[in-house]
Amino acid sequence: MLPPALIAELAHQLYQARKSRTQLRQFSREYPHMTLEDGYAIQREWVKLELADGHSIRGRKIGLTSRAMQQASQITEPDYAPLMDDMFFSSGTDIPADRFIAPRVEVELAFVLQEALRGPGVTLDAVMRATAYVTPALEIIDARIEQFDRETRAPRKVFDTIADFAANAGVVPGGRQMSPAGLDLRWVGALLFKNEVIEETGLAAGVLNHPALAVAWLANKIAAYDEELRAGDIVLSGSFTRPTTAARGDVLHADFGPLGTISVRFA
Repeated sequence: MLPPALIAELAHQLYQARKSRTQLRQFSREYPHMTLEDGYAIQREWVKLELADGHSIRGRKIGLTSRAMQQASQITEPDYAPLMDDMFFSSGTDIPADRFIAPRVEVELAFVLQEALRGPGVTLDAVMRATAYVTPALEIIDARIEQFDRETRAPRKVFDTIADFAANAGVVPGGRQMSPAGLDLRWVGALLFKNEVIEETGLAAGVLNHPALAVAWLANKIAAYDEELRAGDIVLSGSFTRPTTAARGDVLHADFGPLGTISVRFA
């Protein structure tokens, strides 16, 4: 583990980078012995700084849920981070592009819980029973830590991504709110358009073969820290498309078929 003082300092650097929209060099470049636990420790210290500013946690996001992304990141399990209250945007609105450094957009299903989920031992069926409804969502990801080093072009390590709120920067819920009962969530599909051109398509089965399994994984994972998923939390279960870049003036539109649509413009 990195020393506690260093973990606090790196968290403060990320906190400032989000405010100033200035990218940092990869932590793993300077600290090559950094571990997954170091990444989560930095993330937790950053959360404390956001809470001290008066923000609150509205839920969690799960990332790296597809096999391809895990292989690319050289990791064998997903990652996670909090969803802060100031990260939420409404469908049909303009999103200020200057809130972000290098935004990209992913297509997801969000689970809104009516009951708490505390691991260990949380199952897919338990997630389905605890869910009030599922709804389409877009996740806006960003890079406060450089995705590719400015000099060597080396890709960041998963430890960097985890420290960086698992790249989370924004959430746009939308479409229809539907009970998971009677829905085959594996076969929920979406088309992602940018400026009226289809960029990506995908099925929710790309998320661990069933998106509710990602929520179960998270509940069991955070139990080791005496944490739980709370009633009322919104949980992003993971992207089932590749990320699509977004710049000022771009219009993103996601069509989830029977579950409705989401549209936003980066202004």
